[in-house]
Amino acid sequence: MGHAHILMGSASERTAPVIRRIAPADLVDALEKGWNDFTAVPTHALFVCAIYPLIGIVLAGLSLGFSVVPLLFPMAAGFALIGPIAAIGLYEFSRRREAGATTTWATDALDVLHSPSLGAIIALGALLMIIFLVWMATARDIYIATFGYDAPASVGQFIHDVLLTRAGWALIILGNGVGFLFAVLVLAISVVSFPLLLDRDVGAAVALLTSVRVVLANPVTMALWGLIVAALLFVGSLPLFLGLAVVLPVLGHATWHLYRKVVEPDPNPRPEYRPAPKAPRYAADFPAVLFQSTREDR
Repeated sequence: MGHAHILMGSASERTAPVIRRIAPADLVDALEKGWNDFTAVPTHALFVCAIYPLIGIVLAGLSLGFSVVPLLFPMAAGFALIGPIAAIGLYEFSRRREAGATTTWATDALDVLHSPSLGAIIALGALLMIIFLVWMATARDIYIATFGYDAPASVGQFIHDVLLTRAGWALIILGNGVGFLFAVLVLAISVVSFPLLLDRDVGAAVALLTSVRVVLANPVTMALWGLIVAALLFVGSLPLFLGLAVVLPVLGHATWHLYRKVVEPDPNPRPEYRPAPKAPRYAADFPAVLFQSTREDR
């Protein structure tokens, strides 16, 4: 039963979401609303905390040798593949802000854990992580096929070999071609799937298929959105991924508003999660308060 719920969602949500057609102007409006959400409660500090360990890994790899250098570009490009996972809390923030609810980062990010679609969100997140790992392995194999197993002697030598040799141009053409296919796959299955799961308990399979339907109904606009995402992630990766501290939150918020534009609203929205209020406790209750749950069970 649990597996069926993860795939198909609640029985009350079996009606397929209705897809709208949108124009490039809607992408601009979604980005503007994403920027407004970001400036309302900036989240760049959280993303800096997430990015600095990545920078440390890269620097550690460089200090041990230059074998990590060929994977820097695939790693930066890979942010587009796992971006929907990193932005899940941003979708929830934008959802609550749109509904007029109180929005704070600490509560909004944790509210995702109470979503009835949590299992489906984890399942789709695992799928994207698998795709990312396959992409990194593929990128490494492409490099080995063109340059062999030897690591570049230096960063400068690597840049020279990539830009000024026949093998380097083969690497650029083949790597970008294969990377494009990975990007199209992830865009098709995730452009609205995670926001949809936060909004409705439809299940992973329905969310994935709805995302594919969105792309098929709006091929030109979705292709433009993919180019915008890729361009902003590339700019945000310079230097040392620090720009992603702004780019990722803005894109995350914008994706929620894009979802709102391309999928008809739910006629029966789910109720907001409200934690049970805690009763006040006093110093005079100690240590009896430690055994309160035991007494209530009886």
